[in-house]
Amino acid sequence: MNELIERDATDVIALLKTGEITPHDCLDALEARIAETETDVNALPTLCFERARVHAEALGHKPLEQRGSLAGLPVPIKDLTAVAGVRTTLGSQVFSDHTPAESDFLVANLEGNGGVVYAKSNTPEFGLGGNSFNDLFATTRTPYNTENSSAGSSGGAAAALACGSAWLAHGSDMAGSLRTPASFCGVSSLRPSPGVFNSDTQNMPLMVLGQQGPMARNIADLAALADAMTGLDPRNPTSKHFDDGAFARAAGDPRMPTRVAVSADLGDLDVDDSVKAVLQTVTETLAKKGATIVEECPDFSGADFAFDTLRAFGLAAGLGSVLPEIADKIKPEALWNIEQGLALSRQDVARAMQAQGRVMANSAEFMKEVDCLVCPAVQRASLHHAERYAGANDGLPIESYFEWLRISCHITTSGLPVLTLPAGYTEIGEPVAVQVVGKACGELDLMRIGAALESALGSARKPIDPRAAYTA
Repeated sequence: MNELIERDATDVIALLKTGEITPHDCLDALEARIAETETDVNALPTLCFERARVHAEALGHKPLEQRGSLAGLPVPIKDLTAVAGVRTTLGSQVFSDHTPAESDFLVANLEGNGGVVYAKSNTPEFGLGGNSFNDLFATTRTPYNTENSSAGSSGGAAAALACGSAWLAHGSDMAGSLRTPASFCGVSSLRPSPGVFNSDTQNMPLMVLGQQGPMARNIADLAALADAMTGLDPRNPTSKHFDDGAFARAAGDPRMPTRVAVSADLGDLDVDDSVKAVLQTVTETLAKKGATIVEECPDFSGADFAFDTLRAFGLAAGLGSVLPEIADKIKPEALWNIEQGLALSRQDVARAMQAQGRVMANSAEFMKEVDCLVCPAVQRASLHHAERYAGANDGLPIESYFEWLRISCHITTSGLPVLTLPAGYTEIGEPVAVQVVGKACGELDLMRIGAALESALGSARKPIDPRAAYTA
């Protein structure tokens, strides 16, 4: 493994800012690493190194201090998000030949802050489901066991980070799409409050279930990408302002929480014992560090109805008008979910919005009494790469294809920011993460807590070679 690949993103950025290395050096290292790992993990199916080198060359003509906070560090973009001049498929045959002329404004913002886009990371069709497979690029595997899925829908991003074909990675999240792959691949992620990381939201500008977010192997790196992704944008009415470098400063100021709510199942969800065992270790660590443990969680009554209805509503808004032309080309899970959205009544949508409002209010009120809520990031630690979704091979119907992701869906419905942090391993070596949920709009405090927990738990990770780290 190239020495540069093993370095943390913040270390590489520091070298770029002093001129000791160039963005071309980074691209060379990544190109070599991808050649070593991609056959095993299938994380980055679309590469754009020629475009990346043109962008790197343009950055090289600027003074070092004008190259942005990332200073030329390469970053992959999830294949749901448009990158100008780069094949962007949404994991679907419907868009197999789609090459956008303009980038999503999240990408434009990231490049404006010194990021260099060199690849698109794999995702399931339209980002739906917790397994990153599609008919164009097949399935992404976790480097911890290439018989298993990297999860989804930011599965390519998480797998690339875990095996060292990325230092940082962009992802997005609705039903745990940042959180489940982070757990399966032993990395960290941040799903923010609405408006923190702005993206093109023309179809549903005030729909808050889906959010963009950064992924990394440690909190300091995560903060570096968060700083590069954030920024006010007049095209997004929920856009929020953060001072330059705010996330990095927060990550550099670790603060152990003093009062922590802990829940193994958010009330009544089915969570594997192997996952609960890791959470118990985290709880014991928190207690040893002096935290008061409160074994409670917010009232999530109505969360399932709100999430399911508004998710379907959003899919119908985005794809319903073209469904007759694409119905025979998309996976059955997507077809069912879009049709579900088209069948909704006005009363269904109104009731769902009211239900989400109650969950958000209950959650915000609950969080007034604690510094954070800690719960599992997943209900199970792994999924075989060939299983479309958990339970599919046992006959679980399509309408249940994201049932195994409820522990993420509940938190999504609350609207609260959530950090995913590697927390340990099962007895057979599968990584397991926890969700660390913060107060409403409390991203910076959450980064401080995350930095302290990372140190206490030993959560920071280095790149691994596919298969080598897994012990059956």
